[in-house]
Amino acid sequence: MIEHTDKIIVGSEEWCSLPMLGIPLIKARVDSGAKTSSLHAFNIRKFQRNNVPWVSYELHPIQHNRRVIVRCESEVIDRRTVKSSSGVAEKRYVIKSLIQLSGQSWEIEMTLANRDSMGYRMLLGRAAMKERILVDPSAKLLCGDFTKDEVHHHYGHTPKPVDGLRIGLLASNPELYSNQRLLEAGEERGHRISFYDIKQCYMKLDAETPEIHYRGGRILNDLDAVIPRIRPSMTFYGCALVRHFESIGVFSLNSSQAISSSRDKLFALQLLLQSGLDIPTTGFANSPIDTGDLIDMVDGAPLIVKLLQGSQGQGVVMAETRKAAESVINAFKSIRANLLVQEFVKEANGQDLRLFVVDGKVVAAMQRQAAEGEFRANIHRGGSASLVKVTPAERRIAVRATKVLGLKVAGVDIIRSDKGPLLLEVNSSPGLEGIENATGKDIASIMIASIEKRLKWIRPLPAANDELQAS
Repeated sequence: MIEHTDKIIVGSEEWCSLPMLGIPLIKARVDSGAKTSSLHAFNIRKFQRNNVPWVSYELHPIQHNRRVIVRCESEVIDRRTVKSSSGVAEKRYVIKSLIQLSGQSWEIEMTLANRDSMGYRMLLGRAAMKERILVDPSAKLLCGDFTKDEVHHHYGHTPKPVDGLRIGLLASNPELYSNQRLLEAGEERGHRISFYDIKQCYMKLDAETPEIHYRGGRILNDLDAVIPRIRPSMTFYGCALVRHFESIGVFSLNSSQAISSSRDKLFALQLLLQSGLDIPTTGFANSPIDTGDLIDMVDGAPLIVKLLQGSQGQGVVMAETRKAAESVINAFKSIRANLLVQEFVKEANGQDLRLFVVDGKVVAAMQRQAAEGEFRANIHRGGSASLVKVTPAERRIAVRATKVLGLKVAGVDIIRSDKGPLLLEVNSSPGLEGIENATGKDIASIMIASIEKRLKWIRPLPAANDELQAS
């Protein structure tokens, strides 16, 4: 038994190594609230070696970097059901590996899980810390820190000098998968791309010297382009910010006008209908007196009630009976919430399609299946996504919808009905995680390439020594 004085004192995050897996450095989140440790892994494949179950897998050991990949093989010691931080239970493979931390080594168990959407590639749980580690949650990196260049050096990778476009990612949360992927893709393609919190940006309106400032007074007028990813609650301010960037000549991947049009669900549906696109029968009213007729407009219950300001499945309710529909509609109206009432397409069986459109072309598509007990296909609420082959008619609808709203990048949601494909919604800030995982396509790079094309930026050819290293 190790004496108290021999225990390692760690902070909330620490660098460690996993030599048996060929991982010289990896930053771990120290979490005494989790029992078992976890390691980032994808492309997990089970196989047999001498009649013993093994898994092969790949991982990105460096945070916010998908270019460095380590391929590993480990013996499977168990498969356990683990509940993630979001409350979703999944079965994970369990492996053993040697960990080295602060000059000490010992064997630990780890579950394998895709942690791309999380801040750390490894989580160190309390089972691995037992009798060896003391945690000071107010501190971090007590066992030493490494610079970005030092970390890359351990993996034999030297970041290339950045001399491309100056791109700003306008969003609210830098840790979201979609934002991380866009930052990575921009860097990989040789650009200087930075995250800017929309709330921390402010504007100077002046006829002679209009400016956009970021916290601390930094002026952002020298950006070549911005990628707006505006959450619904920030639509008014976010669009005003994008509009100001446009006024000083900074290109925006989606324009402020297009984002505003797509965010007003009623206006967007009216524009789409005027352009000959089919949508589920929809009703809109303001007075509670008209509730009964509103329900009849969409052929009665079951029906869907949508708040005009909702997103990612929030603010969407299914009413299975007429009485339930009246209660839901009147409850929303009592708080003066604007809502749509829409027919329920039973034959869709909780499925819909997400078509990702960039520059007037469908670059990827997936089918989403609602979780058991849910009526709406939504991967944010336990649903699943899979690769799907879409029809030429569905492609035409998606492309036409984005052109009508003026969007260069959009996620178009379509439902298959007995009447043919129906357009549900057009999202101006579509998420990347579900569709990249389902299709295997690098959507983030396609979005960056769209900016390059619009600004006529030509990617420089690699130097001779780079070609040799790549081969």
